[in-house]
Amino acid sequence: MEQKRTQRIKTISEYHKLRNLPAAEHPLISVIDYSTMKRPADISEVNWVLDFYLVSIKRGMNAKIKYGQQVYDFDEGIMFFISPNQVFRIEADANPTAEQSGYMLLIHPDFFWNTSLAKNIKQYHFFDYSVNEALFLSAKEEVTINDIIANIQQEYHANIDRFSQSIIISHIETLLNYSERFYERQFITRKITNHQILDRLETLLDDCFNSESLVTKGLPTVQLIADSLAVSVKYLSGLLNILTGQSTQQHIHNKLIEKAKEKLSTSSLSVSEIAYQLGFEHPQSFSKLFKAKTQVSPLAFRASFN
Repeated sequence: MEQKRTQRIKTISEYHKLRNLPAAEHPLISVIDYSTMKRPADISEVNWVLDFYLVSIKRGMNAKIKYGQQVYDFDEGIMFFISPNQVFRIEADANPTAEQSGYMLLIHPDFFWNTSLAKNIKQYHFFDYSVNEALFLSAKEEVTINDIIANIQQEYHANIDRFSQSIIISHIETLLNYSERFYERQFITRKITNHQILDRLETLLDDCFNSESLVTKGLPTVQLIADSLAVSVKYLSGLLNILTGQSTQQHIHNKLIEKAKEKLSTSSLSVSEIAYQLGFEHPQSFSKLFKAKTQVSPLAFRASFN
């Protein structure tokens, strides 16, 4: 298969030029109306990398976006987020069926310099590679997001003064916080998909704790679990916290304690042997964790069955 070339776009001005848009009014931030854009004929032939953030709210997608190793799901969602230095590809429909509308917000990381967002933007999980579900917006939510984007556009269209950056940053933070709220609502309302992830997590942990891999590989890490479920660490953590009130690490430890209790109550293995089978190099570490989770030592737990 022919390997697609990768094109990096370093500046917002360069993006405007590439898409035949009017010159950018600000070098570090831009709002683009999708209805004014025309899709290049070769757009599906290129892998793209941006050196800036992209926040998009778009109807009439007429395409799939491959972001990381997965295809972004636009079956219901209309809003998506792309971080700098992440590869994506737009796979355009041959016969578009809908007119595109909406807005694209481009923000160069330099715009965040010396502001709280320079560091805090990393806390928003929806910029991660493995978040592959576009954000669904109700009509009311879409109005809220569009109003914030309009405020951003209005502010940088106005005469730039010493207040401009802080006001725009405030609007961006509001936009991201609303997006986080709406994603959390999506976690809750799309229960079938969410429960499928929970079911897969339980199956994955069961398989792990019932295999011999713990002896050679140790306890599964949160990163390994997230990778196996094809979601990001932050996405999985947020989902589990909303649905169960526990973190991924707590789920791993719960499964560990469940398996430890089973071995303590149904076998004659020593605590050291059980610790080894459960992936612990040092039995003391196992005993400490077991007591922290159950308020009794492994030996005291076993004694309670005799």
